[in-house]
Parts: sequence; C-alpha cells; structure tokens
Amino acid sequence: MIPRLRGLNNCWGLSRYFKSLNVDLIHSFHYGSDYSEAISARCAGIPWIFTKKNMSWGNKSKNSWKLRSFFSSRIIVQNNEMISTFYPNSNKVSLIPRGVDVNEFSKVEYKGIREKYKIPKNKKIIIAVANLVPVKGIHILIDAFELICQKDNSYYLLIVGEKSTPYGKEMENKVFHSNFKSSIRLIGKVPDVKPFLSISSLFVLPTLNNNRKEGSPVSLLEAMASGINVIASKIAGVEDILSNFPENMFIPGDKTLLKKAIIEQFKNSKSNKRNNFKSHIQNNFSLIREVSSHQKVYKKCLNI
Repeated sequence: MIPRLRGLNNCWGLSRYFKSLNVDLIHSFHYGSDYSEAISARCAGIPWIFTKKNMSWGNKSKNSWKLRSFFSSRIIVQNNEMISTFYPNSNKVSLIPRGVDVNEFSKVEYKGIREKYKIPKNKKIIIAVANLVPVKGIHILIDAFELICQKDNSYYLLIVGEKSTPYGKEMENKVFHSNFKSSIRLIGKVPDVKPFLSISSLFVLPTLNNNRKEGSPVSLLEAMASGINVIASKIAGVEDILSNFPENMFIPGDKTLLKKAIIEQFKNSKSNKRNNFKSHIQNNFSLIREVSSHQKVYKKCLNI
C-alpha cells in the first residue's frame, strides 16, 4: 500500500481479478496487517472475512489492523483476549479456536524413533514443538533443562520445528556449547509430529508474554489429544485451552520457574489427568467443532 496512490491502483486491479473468479466469499488467513485485499474485495462487491491469528496489533501496524478490521465483513478471533483487547465493542467478531482430530492422536508408541535418534530407553523425554522464533522462548526451556540436569540427568529434551531460521541456528549453537548437549536434540521440521509425541512424557510450550504471543496453539492441542502431560506459559491463547487446568500453566520468561514447573509435573503426572486432557479437547477443541463454527460464519455473511 506504499506509496498510497500506487497501492490503491493495485487494489483496483486485484478487485477485477477477484470479480473474475466469480466467488461468493473471501476468507483470509495470513498473519499480517495488510489491508489491500480487504479494499480489493470491497471494490469487487465480495464479502471478505479474516482470521486474527496472533496478538500483534500496535506500533507501526496499528492503523493497518484498524483498516483491515474496518473493511472486513466479519472477523474471526482465536481466543477471548483478542476480543477484550482488540474488539471489545465490535458486533462482527466470532470466536473460533483451532481444533484437532482427537482420533488421529492416539497414544501409541511408534517403533524405532528412540533407536533412530539414539535416545536411551531410560531417559524421560520432554518435547517442545514450535516454529523457532524468539517469542517461542525455546532458549528459556534449554536453560531450565540444564538446571534440571545439574541434579538429575535422567531427562532428554526434543525440540521439533524449523531450525534453519536465525533463531533456530542460534539455538543449535546454544545446544552445541551446552554441558548437556548429549541429552538435547533439535529435530528440525517434520511432516508428522505424532511419532515424537508418542515417545514423550511431557510437552512444554514456553512462549514469552510479548509481541505476537499465541493465538490458539495447535501444538498444545495435539499434545493434549495424544494423551501426554503438558505445561504451557500462562498467556493469551493458552489460558483459553488450559482454563480447566491452571496447575499446568507457568509464568513465562523465567528459567527457574520453568524448571520447577517441569519437575512438579513429573512428580504429579497421573493417567486420569491425561484422559481428562483428551476429553477436554474432544468436547471443546475438536476439528469438527471448528469446521461447524466456520460454516455458521459463512452462512451469516451470505445470509443463507
């Protein structure tokens, strides 16, 4: 959209393309604050909705988010804090958290995973699944893990996620210089996380309480659906998912607090709680529920 005159001209061209597609509704899922597609859809006379996927809003992008929201026909948010923070008085907001297929994440150990990555059978595996960017707080998790291993070296840390990013490379370097590098493994991005969840005892989501934070973290839903124990930062998005399990949240950004939270969960991990996790996901965060909620929004936008 910069410079503005050229941006508006581009919007007009895009609106003609939208018009040629002969579609009834446009739904945008991207993370950014760009509002050109909203203007283009409006010029084409096509209802345009978007899903707010993160807690980003302020600084230079504030006005862009406002325009993106103003030109939309409907706004889908993924957690309650998005409503109270960004849209407290809007009548075009729908809350639709993410969903997963619970049946897909049954707790069955995939054979050969420990052997492939040379993880000793006596090690208790802690897993983190995240896009490796600074806000995910993986450096805090590694620091907390090192504190744990100073007194008890029976744990193993798996970090799953794209590691070719600058932050990912920084974490690889951090692990390389760790005294406990033989017990930490950055797997990288994988097409299927289920095998790694199947051998893990505890899932940790250490996202920091700044910048984008979390919208509705699917990795946490998948871990809970798989029947393993979980802990996660007490932040927006996570609080909606773990509202019934406050003892499984911790204050983010502090390696000592995270160390204590991990140790506490290994002491108190019970199978009945893990079953409660699966039931909670099935009842509140199922894929079927997410699909049904989107259908209702689409029908409302199209008056059908």
